[in-house]
Amino acid sequence: MSNEPRGLWKDWRLHAVVLGIVILTELIGTYEIAIGAGVILLLPMLYAVVIGLGTFFTPLINKAQSKKAETLVFMSVTLLIAKFGVEAGPALPELIEAGPALILQEIGNIATVLIALPVAIFLGLKRETIGMTHSIGREANLALISEKFGVSSPEGRGVVAMYIFGTIFGAIFMGLASGLLASLLPISPLSFAMATGIGSGSMTAASLGPLVSMFPEQSDIITAYSGASNLLTSVTGLYMSLFIALPLAEKYYSLVMKIKSKGKGVEK
Repeated sequence: MSNEPRGLWKDWRLHAVVLGIVILTELIGTYEIAIGAGVILLLPMLYAVVIGLGTFFTPLINKAQSKKAETLVFMSVTLLIAKFGVEAGPALPELIEAGPALILQEIGNIATVLIALPVAIFLGLKRETIGMTHSIGREANLALISEKFGVSSPEGRGVVAMYIFGTIFGAIFMGLASGLLASLLPISPLSFAMATGIGSGSMTAASLGPLVSMFPEQSDIITAYSGASNLLTSVTGLYMSLFIALPLAEKYYSLVMKIKSKGKGVEK
């Protein structure tokens, strides 16, 4: 048996740094930043992500410890998913009542193709946009693009770029966007709860935090909806990408490129 799991728990320096970050962020607490009618909630988890990234560039954490920390993050997310499952159980009647909306929410992910792809093209990107916009760009999507196009292809570079960006900044972005949109838009918090289930445990947790803080009286049902949505996305997301989102991205790319080339012809 590998000694790596034992090394995870014996690295007291790593655990001391993590404990210090937790204590510091909890002492800072939650802050609200008003933006017009909306509010951005700054939660301890967001501080922890930023501070944790910063420590990588200091003598406190070396490359080997960052690898161990990555493994511990996956273990923590596993516990989080288990918590979602436990809290979803008592809310089964409500989840069943939401049935079609909860199941069909995966279709909403196609908006990344319809909106982001043309924007990326008009910013100057080429076929990289197919890999970047067909999905959220997690492990399953990375494998899908690598298998179909190759990791060194433009599509492969696009999905790898999104995978790296999502790993580093995804939780921060989702946490800020969740609080701001929930405070601006007159939409049920349960709808936002379903929207947090994007197939990434860390991003789901980051976007769930502001909702629970803003609607504490509905925290249990919001957590249940979020957990069920994330589970459904994890199960169906790859098939949605394979059979719908990726083919759509390829055809949409060809269409937008034709429109762009015609526009250049008119300008000339």
